[in-house]
Amino acid sequence: MSGPRFFCPPPLAVGAHVEMPAQAAQHAARVLRLRRGDSLTVFDGTGGEYDARIVGVGRVQLVVELRTWLPRERESPLAVTLVQALQTGAKMDLTVQKAVELGVTRIVPVVSRRSAVALAGERAARRVDHWQGIVLAACAQCGRNRVPEVALPERLDGWLARLVDDGALRLALSPGAPCSLASLPGPALARAGGRLELLVGAEGGLAPEESKLAEVAGFISVRLGPRILRTETAGLAALAAIQFLWGDLKEETTDV
Repeated sequence: MSGPRFFCPPPLAVGAHVEMPAQAAQHAARVLRLRRGDSLTVFDGTGGEYDARIVGVGRVQLVVELRTWLPRERESPLAVTLVQALQTGAKMDLTVQKAVELGVTRIVPVVSRRSAVALAGERAARRVDHWQGIVLAACAQCGRNRVPEVALPERLDGWLARLVDDGALRLALSPGAPCSLASLPGPALARAGGRLELLVGAEGGLAPEESKLAEVAGFISVRLGPRILRTETAGLAALAAIQFLWGDLKEETTDV
């Protein structure tokens, strides 16, 4: 990667002079101390990235010239949706950030019966904007050129009731489950086209009624070893294991 990476909304094109978003401009000028002529990488979330050069720097303005488009992709071969019961404070921020680094394509925050926090209306929309900002920063840091979506929070039972059988492999974490991730047959994920939905409950796990609804919706209960993990640990550990077993963590890849 050429220099620091920044997100800029589309459309972008080779040869264009683009004014970067204010927050990115301030970070580049005040924190990274970038100057005219310095190189950086710009991506718009639709795939690929641009080698760019700074052609103008102001107190709150940064203008770059997009020089070359590179068709680089660093996406997992798996399309993983993380369905995460809401966590308190910084725990949810950390989960969103690390889930992006671990290759998820979508994050669905849900309010379960054992959630310690609930969000709705304008407050929920503000939190989604906040999480989407964390997603963009995580993409810039880890090299991803496609931006995962964060859905609006909703009640878990309502989300489960709306699900249809679309062929995705659905897994729900449960310490007492009879099978582990490693015991699942690989062909099941192949038949699902690499699409996987991972459901992680709040502290204390899913309520019995929620576990039943998840089972009806096609979720398979799986455990993560002999220890009981906190919700902020369990989801990330499962994502890492999934990417190692069936994704791209066990192989070295090279950029285009």
